Amino acid sequence: MSATEWIASLSPWPADGFGVERMRALLAELGDPQLRYPAIHVVGTNGKSTTTRMTDALLVDAGLRVGAYTSPHVRGWSERIRICGGDADFERAVAGVRPRAVALGATQFEALTAAALLAFADAEVDVAVIEAGLGGRHDATNVLRTGVVVLTSVALDHMDVLGDTREAIAAEKLAVVQPGCTVVLGEPEWAPLAEENGAAEVVVTARSNLALAVAAAEAFLGGSVDPHAASEVTLPGRLERRSEHPLEIWDGAHNIAGVGYLLPRLPTRQYVLVCSILEDKRPELMLEALSVLGTTLVATESTNARAIPAGELAARAERYFHHVESIPDPAAARLRALALAGDLGAVLVTGSLYLLAELGADGYNE
Repeated sequence: MSATEWIASLSPWPADGFGVERMRALLAELGDPQLRYPAIHVVGTNGKSTTTRMTDALLVDAGLRVGAYTSPHVRGWSERIRICGGDADFERAVAGVRPRAVALGATQFEALTAAALLAFADAEVDVAVIEAGLGGRHDATNVLRTGVVVLTSVALDHMDVLGDTREAIAAEKLAVVQPGCTVVLGEPEWAPLAEENGAAEVVVTARSNLALAVAAAEAFLGGSVDPHAASEVTLPGRLERRSEHPLEIWDGAHNIAGVGYLLPRLPTRQYVLVCSILEDKRPELMLEALSVLGTTLVATESTNARAIPAGELAARAERYFHHVESIPDPAAARLRALALAGDLGAVLVTGSLYLLAELGADGYNE
């Protein structure tokens, strides 16, 4: 079984609840590779992957050997682990942790995180920029030798795990702050919490991903960086234009805050929407917000266990859209939307990065 097949076979959710105990045990078996370099830890509700990749680009431009870890992926598993600006050898990275991960019953995210941390140590990076998975306090990434923490944003998401207020969620995310580190914020209201958790310095900057990345890189380096080094950073599935005729845009907005970020950044058109949404993402609010973009929605579903079945999503969408169709297969749903839009129309594929990942695995080399 290949590395990708094995990783895909693992459970993404811990059966015994979230926590770092098994992750620490796995890393101890591997010689605690995460302690061999300093880290910039990126937490938050939205914008984490882009901020991580931009920080990576800025530090590489400054002459450092940099590891970067993001999740989830769109084009393939290998895009999650990067070294010095390029994808790491994914098969090799996973092989380094697989026997011990199997023995300890590691989850998918724990195995991936351990593979990244070991790969960075083997590559002798100067710094690693690590995106948290879910929350912070009990996330598998909360095992680092952290010098800088970046909190991108706080919105109501994963409330069943993190809490049902922004304050509770911020507390879970900023629990990764270690005494003496610098905390970079795009939202100033969290500065007192960062200080209570031991931050030696709090830097408040603009809310854009680029501003956060520049502040993080400069906090780590203790000097200025050239923002232009990150200006060309793009990620799959983030306002990604797949074609112009018809206009087809893919965006992984997967919660109401993500939709709020997306709406004002789209070209003004009447869109045919292709959507899959996870049950725990306040789907009615997302559908209502997306309805300003067009009157037609094709409901589909990713293979994620939390994805709303296409038929049920279509039923929920009928109060917000004039024309709704249910097509469970994502590839078929996309083709139907393109047909409905015609050559002069526009299609938006959104609602879940898991949907984009399934389409991306088959559709990027068309």
